Amino acid sequence: MNWKLIFQLSLFGLAMAIATVFWIPSNLEPFFWIVIFIICAYLIARNCTGKFFLHGFLVCLVNCVWITAFHFILFRTYIMNHPDQDAMMQKWQVPWSIHPRRMMLVFGPMAGIVSGLILGLFSFIASKIWKPKPVGSK
Repeated sequence: MNWKLIFQLSLFGLAMAIATVFWIPSNLEPFFWIVIFIICAYLIARNCTGKFFLHGFLVCLVNCVWITAFHFILFRTYIMNHPDQDAMMQKWQVPWSIHPRRMMLVFGPMAGIVSGLILGLFSFIASKIWKPKPVGSK
């Protein structure tokens, strides 16, 4: 496993965590993620020698830690900038009434797993298109 690459690629998640709190609206976020996933899949295919799916999956699990933490910590700012998300969370309220901030702790990892499956698939496909760099080349 290339843990250094996994951590480095997860920095896209850190950047998105900050950007989605302050600047990127929910309706544009998927477009940013598709570009990030393509870049990550390419870099995984070029810099890993195997377990491409697992590398992509683990990148998204680390991403979900960054994103969930930032959205949880900066909840008020996030909700002020994303009223559509607030409305959706209010609609999902269940009888035992989980606070929307705590709901992020549940749904964040679930989103990480789903996005991990997608990036894992992208990485696997990219490994069929681009071969790893030869050892010793930069």
